[in-house]
Amino acid sequence: MKKKVFVFFPDGVGLRNFAFTNFKSIGEKMGFHITYWNNTIFSLKDNLGFNEVNIEDHSAHPLLPIYSRARKRAELNVSKDKFQDDVYATYKFPFNYKGLKNIFKSLYVKWLIGLYSSEKGITKLRNKINKLERSTSKYKYCKVQLEAHKPDMIFCTTQRATQSISALLAAKDLGIPTVAFVYSWDNVPKAMQVVETDFYCVWSDLMKAEVLKYYPFIKENQVFVTGTPQFEPHYNESLLQTREAFFKAHNLDVNKKYICYSGDDETTSPLDQYYLEDLANAVRSLNKKGENLGIIYRKCPVDFTSRYNAVIETNKDIIAVLNPIWRQVGKQWNQVLPTPEDFKMLYNVCEHSEFVTNVCSSTVFDFVAHNKPCIYYNYEQPQLKKGIRDIGQNYKYVHFRSMPSNKAAVFCTDKNDLESLVKQILDGQLSNVEQCKAWYKIVAGKKPTQASKTIWKIIDDILK
Repeated sequence: MKKKVFVFFPDGVGLRNFAFTNFKSIGEKMGFHITYWNNTIFSLKDNLGFNEVNIEDHSAHPLLPIYSRARKRAELNVSKDKFQDDVYATYKFPFNYKGLKNIFKSLYVKWLIGLYSSEKGITKLRNKINKLERSTSKYKYCKVQLEAHKPDMIFCTTQRATQSISALLAAKDLGIPTVAFVYSWDNVPKAMQVVETDFYCVWSDLMKAEVLKYYPFIKENQVFVTGTPQFEPHYNESLLQTREAFFKAHNLDVNKKYICYSGDDETTSPLDQYYLEDLANAVRSLNKKGENLGIIYRKCPVDFTSRYNAVIETNKDIIAVLNPIWRQVGKQWNQVLPTPEDFKMLYNVCEHSEFVTNVCSSTVFDFVAHNKPCIYYNYEQPQLKKGIRDIGQNYKYVHFRSMPSNKAAVFCTDKNDLESLVKQILDGQLSNVEQCKAWYKIVAGKKPTQASKTIWKIIDDILK
């Protein structure tokens, strides 16, 4: 009899990895009966023809945001003290004191942080959060669904969504095994593990060590290294278009060489538009010296700002805008959902660009899968002033300490060096590809093409 697995989407961030890749077809070939347990507003049945069970009750306890924020800050405080490292303080978002309601919430959170900033305190906070969520109508609703459908396992596609807590508690209380996938390469040190499940799937040995380091209540035999399906499409050659076909489809000049500028969200890089402007100026200068270059600007899918518009308009002879093919189905950042078509676009942007430039983005790994270099900007802009976040702190984060050398990316630390770095890469005199491949292996695991299959094998082993 086929084992029934619920693939749980608490929000839309997991769609890219677990709905639009070959994850489902691989699982079905291995003999699983797969149903998507869907907490999002994206219909997997209507759009993809998948079996789904929709969660219609989205209630959460009114105190959940307050306790969750306190839990995160308490964990960061414990890490700061435990590891004697000030980097953890930089992961904190500032408190909001605008209006009486926000003042009250912020003061309440600060009181909880003061009370629970210890390992025992964090356990109490997590228990309190679980108690709050067990009291919600969503917990009861999910329990009824699980009793009706009787899945053998719940596979949760991200560990960081508070919307998943009540559903997973319902599964746990019914004795259904639960597995959570740790979603992103930077999540573990940032105290973004919201859920507690029976097992965890992580990208790499590095991430496994981090989970065990930061969460001592998790045991070694609960954590499995699987890789991530995130990069699997880069090895799917059926997505490849010829240079001519891709350029024609997106009105690009076939005679130009293009550099990809991969945009960042406003939190990570608040002055990102000025780095695009710097690249445009470098390209314009090189074109005057005989090059024929253009820029493909691919924005961050969850950036809704107009901050790049002036730079793009001024440099429209150089910059071609190829927006990600994502669909906005709500106002929140996690309600901007990827589409299967975007895999093809990203594959070909990587394949047909000379290299990528950005501020500390994981697109360095997308491009190295295509043997393409990356320039990371790491200098201050003159527009930087009090209240604007300096991008330099990004490179001090824990996940950047995984770099095997500072040559795993080409760092531009001075605006005046940018043109020279671009020219050296174009001429084949400078590259980070080999060093970055070593970094990619550390971060994403040793078998980037096998992640989906490995996850299903782990699920099979657990169920046996």
